[in-house]
Amino acid sequence: MKNYIKIFALTSLFALGSCSDDFIENEPYTDKVEENFYKTPQDAFEGLVAVYDVLQREGYGGWLLTTEIASDDCYGGFGTADNNVSLDWDRFEFSSDKEMNKPVWETCYIGIYRANILLENLDNVEWGADEDLKLTYEAEARFLRAHFHFELARVFGDIVALDHTLSSEEFETPRSSAEVTYALIAEDFKFAADNLSDDNYSQPSNSNYGRITKWAAEAYLAKAFLFYTDYYNASDLAGVVSKTEATAYINDVVNNSGHDLVGDFASLWVAASYSQDIPYAGEGNNEMVFAIRYNSSGLGDWNLHEGNRFQVNIAIRGGNLGPYAQGWGGATVTPSLYNAYETGDTRRDATIIDFAGEELDFDAEARGQRQFTGYAWKKFCPITNEAGEALVAANGGDFQIDNYEDYPVIRFSDVLLMAAELNLDSNAGFAQTCLDRVRERAFGDDTHSVTASMENIMNERRLELALEGHRYFDLIRQGVNTAKTAIDASGMGGEFEVNFRTETEGWFALPQSQVLLSNGTIQQNPGWN
Repeated sequence: MKNYIKIFALTSLFALGSCSDDFIENEPYTDKVEENFYKTPQDAFEGLVAVYDVLQREGYGGWLLTTEIASDDCYGGFGTADNNVSLDWDRFEFSSDKEMNKPVWETCYIGIYRANILLENLDNVEWGADEDLKLTYEAEARFLRAHFHFELARVFGDIVALDHTLSSEEFETPRSSAEVTYALIAEDFKFAADNLSDDNYSQPSNSNYGRITKWAAEAYLAKAFLFYTDYYNASDLAGVVSKTEATAYINDVVNNSGHDLVGDFASLWVAASYSQDIPYAGEGNNEMVFAIRYNSSGLGDWNLHEGNRFQVNIAIRGGNLGPYAQGWGGATVTPSLYNAYETGDTRRDATIIDFAGEELDFDAEARGQRQFTGYAWKKFCPITNEAGEALVAANGGDFQIDNYEDYPVIRFSDVLLMAAELNLDSNAGFAQTCLDRVRERAFGDDTHSVTASMENIMNERRLELALEGHRYFDLIRQGVNTAKTAIDASGMGGEFEVNFRTETEGWFALPQSQVLLSNGTIQQNPGWN
C-alpha cells in the first residue's frame, strides 16, 4: 500500500507538470486556507467565532490565577508535593521558572492574531445584502483584540502592540510604548462602543447571547482609562479618550444598558447558591455585562477548550468535601481578606469557604494542602450532587477540564464602582448613589452607607470583586508602594512570608523564550534578571 501511494503521487506530479503550470496557482479544494476562505458572510462569521474561541483558554496558567496569587487576597497554595511555582507567584520571585507566564503571552497573542486575520479579510467578503454585518463583525473583532492587548499590558507592561499580522521581516519587532499600546486599545474599544447596537444579550434565549455588546465596550473603555491614567499618571487614555468621555461612557452603561444588580449576591455563584440553598441566578443573569462562557460539552476531550479549566485549580484539595467538589487547592485565601468583611456583609460567606465555620473536617496534612489558612475559594468552586459525587463527573465529564461556570470579566457592580470613581469630582451625588447600590445589596439594607471617597471605593472593590481578577491591578494602579504595603506578609513564618519587590514596577516576568527569540529587541522586565 505504501509503495502504491508513492507511485501514484509521483505519477500525478509528472502528469500535472506536463499538462500545465496552472496547478501552482490553483486554490486548494479540500482545505480551508486564508487565500480561499473569506468569501461569504458565513466565512466571516466562522472567523469571528475563532477569535471568540480563544477566550475559553484560561487554562491552568492564566492571568486570573497568576494575579490573584500575587495579590494580598491569596497565597500560592496547591499541594505540598507540587513544585514551588505557586510560591514564586506568591512571593513575586519567579526564581525557578522564567516560562511561568508563557500561557498568558501565547493565549493573548493567538487571540490578537486571529482578530487581525479576520479584520484584514473583511473587505474580501461578498457581503451583498448583509453589508451591516461587516461593521458588526469589525466592532466585535476589534473589541476582542483590545481585550487581549489589555490583558497583556496589565500583566507585562510594555508589549508588542499589533494592529496587523506580522510579515517575516517584522518577527523581531520591539515592544511598543505604553502610549502606543493603550492608544490602540482605546481606539478599538471606542470603535466597538460607537458601532455596536444597544441590545442587551444577557438572556440565553437571545440568539446573540454571549456576544460583545456596546455596553461591554463602554465599560471596558472606562476600565482601561482608570488603569492607564492611574498607573502612568496621565490625564487621558493615550490621547484618545478624555476623562469626560470615559465618564460619559460608564454613565451610559449605568443609566441605559438595562443591566442591573441581581437581588442576592450569593445567587451569582453556583457553589454559594447551592451551599446556602438559594436559587441560582443563572449564567444569563442581568448583572453580567461581559462574561467568558463555558460549558461541559467536552466530556473529557482534552483537545477541546469548552470547560472552565481554571475551576479545578482553586477547588478543594484531596477529594470532595461536603457540597464542594475536588481540585488542586491552589490560591488559598488569606485571613486578611476574610477579616476585611464587616459583620452582616453577605458577600463574605458567598465568596469564601470557611472550613471551621461551615463545620467541614479538612485535614490539611492528610490532603497534602500547602499553606492551609482555613479558607478557600467559594466563587468558582465546583460542586457535588446529593450523592457526594462531583457534579460534572456524574454528568459524564472530567472534573479537571469540564467544569462550566462562566467567568465574569465585568459585572454591573464593577460598572457601578467605576462610575462612582469617575464621578467623584464632577458629580459626587451620583458617585454616592452608585456606591450605595453596591453596599445595599451586600448588607440587605440601606443603613451601611459610607462616604464616596477613593479609599472607600477601592475597599469596596476589594470586597465586591474579590477573587475575580481585579485586586492586583487595583493595587498597582495606586502605586507600587501601596501595593507593597498591602501585599507584604510577615508574622506567620515560613511559606507565608511574602515580599513584594517594587523594583519589578508591578510587572510580571516575560517568558524567557520570547526574550531569546527576539534576538535582543525585547529585554526582560525590570527586577527579573
